[in-house]
Amino acid sequence: MPADNIKSYIYLHIIVFIWGFTAILGQLISLEALPLVWYRILISVITLIIYYAITKKSVKAPKHRIIQFLGAGVVIALHWLTFFLAIKVSNISITLACLSTGAFFASILEPIFLKRKVVFYEMVFGVIVVCALTLIFSVSGHYIEGIVLGLIAACLSAMFSIINSKLIVHTVAPVITFYEMVGGLMVLTLALLFTGGFTKEFFEVSMSDWMWLLVLGTICTAFAFLGSVYVMRYLSPFTVMLTINLEPIYGILLAVAIFKDSEKMTPEFYIGALLILSTVVLNGVVKNRKNRKLSAR
Repeated sequence: MPADNIKSYIYLHIIVFIWGFTAILGQLISLEALPLVWYRILISVITLIIYYAITKKSVKAPKHRIIQFLGAGVVIALHWLTFFLAIKVSNISITLACLSTGAFFASILEPIFLKRKVVFYEMVFGVIVVCALTLIFSVSGHYIEGIVLGLIAACLSAMFSIINSKLIVHTVAPVITFYEMVGGLMVLTLALLFTGGFTKEFFEVSMSDWMWLLVLGTICTAFAFLGSVYVMRYLSPFTVMLTINLEPIYGILLAVAIFKDSEKMTPEFYIGALLILSTVVLNGVVKNRKNRKLSAR
């Protein structure tokens, strides 16, 4: 493996580990989900503005594309909002297990949005995911609200990925991300304005929360995304996708190590979570083999 590939693979694992730490920060930050996400996006936008000012790179794009990017930003904002809400009302392990169903939702939504045929093996994997979710529901009934919010977050994540797969054809990823962050910030700001959310208490943030918010907005959002764009120059989409699937594993292991008893679940829960993660990996392996056969023809 060339040196650039090895370096990129190490970078990718660091980035995925950072993304896994995002859920930990959601638990460590005492703010409610809405202000947490608002501050996260605000810090991310400021960080990206500084990045573009230093590198002198342009964020110009056609007006109709900018409107599309801003709309996609609404989806990612809602994804983060439901993701952190799920953590607040349940725990990290439940939320990340549910978030792993993103590939299952993508298999349902892709034929609708991308107008492709339904794939048989994806249907089989979908049935396995439903069985795994049933197992998780049966042993974690008191976390129903968190499970539902986690599944909504996974669905929104799948929608965001599908939307981005169409947008990336026309514009480079960093520019798309900048406008998506701005779109997310705009919709949350409007929601807070109309609901009277900008109270005195809203801006009373503790020093420890500011510290974790800065880590979340800079390292876990702006830096991690720009890094993920960089490694895609040297690694195949398949390698990137399989590695990203380690995010829930890193997150759950970190949660158990840091929060101990509050994150420990029953053996049935971990069997269900492992089934979901296995289908995600198998889905990637099958798709990679099919793509290789097609390219070999």
